[in-house]
Amino acid sequence: MATQTKTYKQPSALPPFIVNGLMVGVVGIFLLVGAYTGYLFYHVVKNTVKEIASRTNLPTTVPYIDLALPLAALPLTGDGSVPLALPIRGGETGATGVTGVPLPDYEQKERVNILLLGIDKRPDESIARTDTMILVTVDPNTKTAGMLSIPRDLWVSVPGYYEDRINKAFFLGEQDKYPGGGPALAMKTIQYNLGVPIHFYVQVDFHGFEQIVDTLGGIDVYVSETIDDPTYPDNNYGYDPFYIEAGQHTLNGYNALRYARTRHTPGSDFSRARRQQQVLMAIRDKALQLGMVPKIPELWNTMAGTVETDLQLVDIVELAQLADEIDTGNIKSAVIDHTMTLDYIADTGAQVLLPLRDKIKVVIDDMFAQTEPVQQGPSPAEVEAAQQAQAEARAQEIAEQAKRQEEIRAFLARENARLVVQNGTNIPSLGTLTADYLRQQGFNIFQFGQADTTTYSQSVIVVYNDTKIYTLQVLAALFEVSEENIRRSPNLESDVDFRVIVGSNFELPSPAPLTTDEP
Repeated sequence: MATQTKTYKQPSALPPFIVNGLMVGVVGIFLLVGAYTGYLFYHVVKNTVKEIASRTNLPTTVPYIDLALPLAALPLTGDGSVPLALPIRGGETGATGVTGVPLPDYEQKERVNILLLGIDKRPDESIARTDTMILVTVDPNTKTAGMLSIPRDLWVSVPGYYEDRINKAFFLGEQDKYPGGGPALAMKTIQYNLGVPIHFYVQVDFHGFEQIVDTLGGIDVYVSETIDDPTYPDNNYGYDPFYIEAGQHTLNGYNALRYARTRHTPGSDFSRARRQQQVLMAIRDKALQLGMVPKIPELWNTMAGTVETDLQLVDIVELAQLADEIDTGNIKSAVIDHTMTLDYIADTGAQVLLPLRDKIKVVIDDMFAQTEPVQQGPSPAEVEAAQQAQAEARAQEIAEQAKRQEEIRAFLARENARLVVQNGTNIPSLGTLTADYLRQQGFNIFQFGQADTTTYSQSVIVVYNDTKIYTLQVLAALFEVSEENIRRSPNLESDVDFRVIVGSNFELPSPAPLTTDEP
């Protein structure tokens, strides 16, 4: 069924040249059993994109960038065959997300939090359910990231509604057409109960998961204990028994999905959450292999219609820059498990998990605290090297200016244009001083004196000989004479080549090298 993209701003189409440029830095996989995920560093692809594009039908109208952790965005509309251009937020100050939370300031390196929603959508159901919730955080200051799995049976207050399982928030948001839909209400519910601001969401469904894993050639996982689940559900409300022995396995898409979703293990939902994160990293590792690059177009097409997000172009570009900077060892993972919850029977008779908020807060504070940028000054050696480099650059600049001045003098001497300098202002001796300055710069001063009036606000050049182009260029640059103030005299047989009328806009410089455009 079609997936509609919800964004807090009306999308605006991107010019093709922008999209094509972004394709150099774009590739990712986000599929993990409801919140299944992997990624490819954009720099791995940048040297091969042209070759790939030349022999494939890779879409070029939808930017798709991923981080150095499980996250990506591929907004689509309709049946998934028509890409929707990502909106541009432009980074304006005060922008907010779908829940009204101020969006992160990338220049200040503020933490970014994204909710990953795994959607279980069955053909006979009009509204999907969230099967998996993983809260992802990225800290640009420390170059770290984290993943927090939230159990779907966590008993919480849904803002504007009542107490219920946390995964009910998405259903209510979709059912009641909450502003921003199910994702917005799910985000607000987590914010309200866990105290973590959520800036964006990425929503995926199960439809393409098996195809993605199969396209990757399967994923490698270590199964810590034998799993025998005779009641694993199929799509028709029956059973599809799942059995896998302990040990190392390469799983195809079908079995990877069942491995990540089964609850028939000690720990139930908690161990399932850890397996989902294990599968997440397995997909990531497989996708990072260089041999996967040629499969990017196939992966791209497979994902059509399975991913929805409110991440926008400016966010994706900013987040992509962290790809090289976040190591695997700097990605934390945590699960809100039995140590942070109590088994509880609600008034409705439902068996749920009551959150122990003080214990959850410890994890939240550790994973989501905003850090300050590290201010580290240069070492003495670095200061000395910088000063030396500045001195060398200045010396080179002076040498180049001197050389340029000599070149200018040589061109002026070659043309040997005869100049008349006239003072068009009421500043005493300006004509005399200007004539002396021009002589120092290599000009041939034929005569100087006072102009017909002292009201010239702009300098004027009267041309009597239009063959001495270089001298005219230098004079126009020196006196800042606009084209309309360069006047051609009809008397081309004059004894002089140029007459310069100095206006009040001219400030007599101290002796210094002249500059002009190259002749």
